Formats: sequence, structure tokens, C-alpha cells
Amino acid sequence: MTTPSETLANLGLELIYVKPAGSYKTVSIVGQVAHTAGHLGIKDGKPTVVGKLGADLTVEEGQAAARDAVLAALGSLEQALGSLDCITGVVKLFGMVNATPDFEQHPAVINGASDLLTEIFGKEAGTHARSAMGAGSLPFNTAVELELVVTFT
Repeated sequence: MTTPSETLANLGLELIYVKPAGSYKTVSIVGQVAHTAGHLGIKDGKPTVVGKLGADLTVEEGQAAARDAVLAALGSLEQALGSLDCITGVVKLFGMVNATPDFEQHPAVINGASDLLTEIFGKEAGTHARSAMGAGSLPFNTAVELELVVTFT
């Protein structure tokens, strides 16, 4: 069985490392549970996918934004925990989609993050509870923002 770090390497994916954009920390740890702050897909200081679902972007572009956001959240978790390999379960994913009022495919967009988490951590540890909601706007006009809650040893 491969570790999450090995799976990321096998998929050719790199974590995204970010710094807080305000007065908060990227990960808060309580016991053996880590909660991430909201994460965006940002590389080299710029959002990877900008725009509004239902107007500027397709569901597939939104899914790419969700994957980038989860890679950023995982980057913060790796920095806080020392390794992703100590994560025993993804408990909850909360996803926000920058969307028009009539857009109804928020769950399909956030599947981009959910599917990647399941691929990285396996079905047992990676499958999680989830919420997906629309937002009238998100920071830097990014398409997706998300938060994770994970357990670790």
C-alpha cells in the first residue's frame, strides 16, 4: 500500500504552500484533529482559476480550482504535521464556489477536491463528510475556497 506522499508523487502532483493572507493561521490543531483555514488555489502569489461558475467558468474549470485549493490545504497540513502520511482520515470538507445565483452544480465542482482526497488517502481514510455551497464572491475572485478537517497520529 502506498503512502499519501507516494501517491502524490505517482500522480505527478505537487503541494501548494501558502502564507496567511490575514490575521489567522493556516492550520489549527486540537488534540489529534487538524482544521485548516479557508484555502484557495494560489501559485506564485496568483489564483490559479479566477471567475464565476455559471458565467465565466465551466464545471471542469471549477473542479480544477477545487483540486488546486485542496493541494494548498494539504500543503499547509504537511507543514503543520510534518508529513501527510500521519493523516488517518479526512473528516470533513467544506467547499465554497464563486457562482452566479442560478448556478446549481456546486457539488459537481467540489467533487474535484473530494475525488482527489479519496485518490490520495484511499477510500477508507479519504472519503469524508462534505458541504458545498455557492458564494457571491470569494477572495481574489478565485473560483473555489475550501476547508478541511483531518485526524492524525
